[in-house]
Amino acid sequence: MIQKQARLLIVEDDEDDFIIASDCLGDLTDYAFEIDWVSTPDEALALLEENRHDICLLDYQLGALTGLTVLEKATKMQCRIPIIMLTGQSDDLLDKAALDAGAVDFVVKSEFDSPRFARAIRYALSRQEIEKARLERINLETQSRSKDRFLAHLSHELRTPLTSILGYTELLLESDKAPAANPELHIILNNGKHLLSLLNDVLDLSKIAAKKLELNPGPINFEEFLIDLHTLLSVAAADKGIKLVLTCSGPVPIEIFQDRTRLRQILINLIHNAIKFTSQGYVKIDVNAELVDSQCQLTFDISDTGTGIPAEKLDNIFQPFEQVEDMVSRKEIGAGLGLAISSELAKKMGGTITVTSEEGKGSCFTLEIIEANSHAETFSVFKFEPSAIANNINDLAKLTGKILVVDDLPDIRQLVGHIVRSFGLSVVFAENGQQALDTIIAEDKNGEPFAAIVMDIHMPLMDGREAVVNMRKAGYLMPIIALTAATMKGEKEKLQTLGFNAVVSKPVNKALLHRELSKLLDKANSAKTFLSPKIALSPKIELSQPQQTSSTKSACHIMLVEDDIDAAELTKLLLESLGCVVEVAHTGKASLELLADNNYWHAVLLDQNLPDASGLELAPQILALANVGEIILVSGESIEQSILDAKGISRSMLKPINKQMLESIV
Repeated sequence: MIQKQARLLIVEDDEDDFIIASDCLGDLTDYAFEIDWVSTPDEALALLEENRHDICLLDYQLGALTGLTVLEKATKMQCRIPIIMLTGQSDDLLDKAALDAGAVDFVVKSEFDSPRFARAIRYALSRQEIEKARLERINLETQSRSKDRFLAHLSHELRTPLTSILGYTELLLESDKAPAANPELHIILNNGKHLLSLLNDVLDLSKIAAKKLELNPGPINFEEFLIDLHTLLSVAAADKGIKLVLTCSGPVPIEIFQDRTRLRQILINLIHNAIKFTSQGYVKIDVNAELVDSQCQLTFDISDTGTGIPAEKLDNIFQPFEQVEDMVSRKEIGAGLGLAISSELAKKMGGTITVTSEEGKGSCFTLEIIEANSHAETFSVFKFEPSAIANNINDLAKLTGKILVVDDLPDIRQLVGHIVRSFGLSVVFAENGQQALDTIIAEDKNGEPFAAIVMDIHMPLMDGREAVVNMRKAGYLMPIIALTAATMKGEKEKLQTLGFNAVVSKPVNKALLHRELSKLLDKANSAKTFLSPKIALSPKIELSQPQQTSSTKSACHIMLVEDDIDAAELTKLLLESLGCVVEVAHTGKASLELLADNNYWHAVLLDQNLPDASGLELAPQILALANVGEIILVSGESIEQSILDAKGISRSMLKPINKQMLESIV
């Protein structure tokens, strides 16, 4: 039998009693005790303060002092060792006093050789083991929280210089200042983007570990999904002179319900790895579906004729930062996070990734996920022809009615309008929530109400959240679909609570938008819910404009609050290239001083971490002192919209910032 190790302290001024207690402890064969013996209260307190023992046997009578005094002092100095009081004779009052003072038990010395003594020792040791496990768990949780805070801070600190590296490189490539250096600039840009992708991998892994990464499942046209995947990775395979083969061993679902982005991320990681370590031959993707009761098991086998994986490394390849190739001699770049992230994402989706490999002959990675509610009649044998997808999309049922599309970005507005028109619907556009309200009132007065609204969430003047609340207050009951890029936990539920009927994620999936519109329009028509408002809408929001010169009359006036000099200068240049008037503050205090000179700003770009303030805490102060179109938080980490809303911040931008992101302000 394996003995448990335990360190025990005996505080006893009678040597005979110490010897008897030690002998009786030796009879507890399931424990191997390391015993320390002291005879004075001072010696006892000195050792108890160190918290190095698993248990203490404390004599009640220690010369002029009693064990109760030692017990009380040990409790005050936060001693975590379970203490059993030893007494010469049974005394109910003494026993109660010992328990009240913090002892876990009491034992009469005449019971040293009795079962009661053995039970008391075992109970105290079990209690100590539970306490140790609790403290260890708290310590691990504290370390995990510290790691999350560190990663969030590291993300911010890395994204700030990346903003300058990528931004200035793009500016140089767009200018004619250094045409001879364009090849070198492209190398800098490509490697900067690669560094950003590695940073995103680390953050993905930290989100998974902290249980903060949320899946956003939705319907996926399976054949379209697979063709898109094959098309994307065929280029990489062709560059290496190998074939990328896509096969299906039987019927598979026409449509699946999964998180498209994350499933795509897993498969790209697995297929790209196979291509990366294959120099000749092929990489094959074999898809199989097996229906069991009402659930379908989807299996993706990604096999290759590459280098293979040594048997001794197979158990570790799904661990973070582990790589098959030696760190010094390997030819391929990466942080060794792709397989770890893929494995964790598969688990989160209720699936698994396994691998078989033979060194020198190739490997086969197998992804298995469960697809619920798949029925045999929804299965089909796919030919994987791109034309089939186009036909499926073109075959979408025609819809009727007039739709209002609301988005502040012209490109997105036109794209969504084009998609909606392809459904047979007529389209009217609005650039923000306020304009949408005005348009609804006008169309309603003309007797031509909208059948539905497709509206972006983040817009200037009045965002989608405020707009939908005003529409519902006014009595408009037409279906309203939210367009959003937010993927945080609970976002869909929050939007539906505000009054949206459905939520469609960006980038917009044509089939999904058609499904939602079709469903909502059918429901609205059957219920005849298009009603004229009984009450007036909220008054139009008029933002008081500052006194402007003719040169700045039409310019977008931006306050940029950023402590990093290089990042501030770059962002200012990018905004000015878009026609904005920009004023820079490097501290929270300086930003508040700028408000005294100008009470109106189209937007405030506010860094999250400033030397004298937090952007989250500074935002309400700015809103209280000035008329601001919107406050945008610039951060190195993702922040839930609910946190931003509480501070009056309309949205956030993730560093590094580029020109395309800044165009959304203008």
